[in-house]
Amino acid sequence: MRIFDPHIHMTSRTTDDYRAMHAAGVRALVEPAFWLGQPRTSPASFTDYFDALLGWEPYRAAQFGISHHCTIGLNPKEANDPRCTPVLDLLPRYLAKDGVVAVGEIGYDTVTEAEDHAFAVQLALAVEFALPALVHTPHRDKAGGTGRSLAVIRESGIDPGFVVLDHLNEVTVREVRDSGCWMGFSIYPDTKMTPDRMVAILKEHGTERILVNSAADWGHSDPLLTRATAEAMLAAGFDEDDVDRVLWRNPVAFYSQSGRLGLDGYTDVQAAGLYAGNSIARGGN
Repeated sequence: MRIFDPHIHMTSRTTDDYRAMHAAGVRALVEPAFWLGQPRTSPASFTDYFDALLGWEPYRAAQFGISHHCTIGLNPKEANDPRCTPVLDLLPRYLAKDGVVAVGEIGYDTVTEAEDHAFAVQLALAVEFALPALVHTPHRDKAGGTGRSLAVIRESGIDPGFVVLDHLNEVTVREVRDSGCWMGFSIYPDTKMTPDRMVAILKEHGTERILVNSAADWGHSDPLLTRATAEAMLAAGFDEDDVDRVLWRNPVAFYSQSGRLGLDGYTDVQAAGLYAGNSIARGGN
């Protein structure tokens, strides 16, 4: 089984996680720039972080046979901090780099005017650099935030096929599907989506334009829940081709639009085993 996790924060994970992910079939991932938990107080903190996403993490992932790419952006939470907003002026320097396959995470946290500004600026940069955009939908008032996100996306003029709205659920999936944007779902142990809920959505809405990720970060999360979702799909009657579409071909199709996705040498899955419902032991967080 080959797996491409399109949204996972490996900066927050250990080498044991990389090892367990490879054993589970993960051969590629995208790590979006995000809020690290501790407030950053200057643009210099971001440049160090962006440099690590482009240098150290790809090196670390390669030691375990996993291709690492990233997205770069000013996240919506820190877009509200005037000490961080000068990062918007630094982004063009990073968006020109080969390892960057999208602008993100961008979008809304609490839906403020500052977030509106950062969102619009970064969508314009996505258009300028011909890059996809990874949009974070807010955890509170998800329906209202998703609707507002779609309105801003329409106003920006970006091709909806270049946009994924992430952290969706049963309430928001249909509106995003009808917009032409891609639909992203984060599978978590206790919050967001579960494998069984994800399977129910796939049964109702199909497998087109859907990305399934673990979004594993410094909170209670599990980088192997992409594999668990694949197994739940097989148990529910989806076939191997359906699983491969959702867990591999869809993220490849979305991020390939950047022209920067490099997967040579990372697609051998023989060591990971075949579908056959094999369970992979959970690794340490």
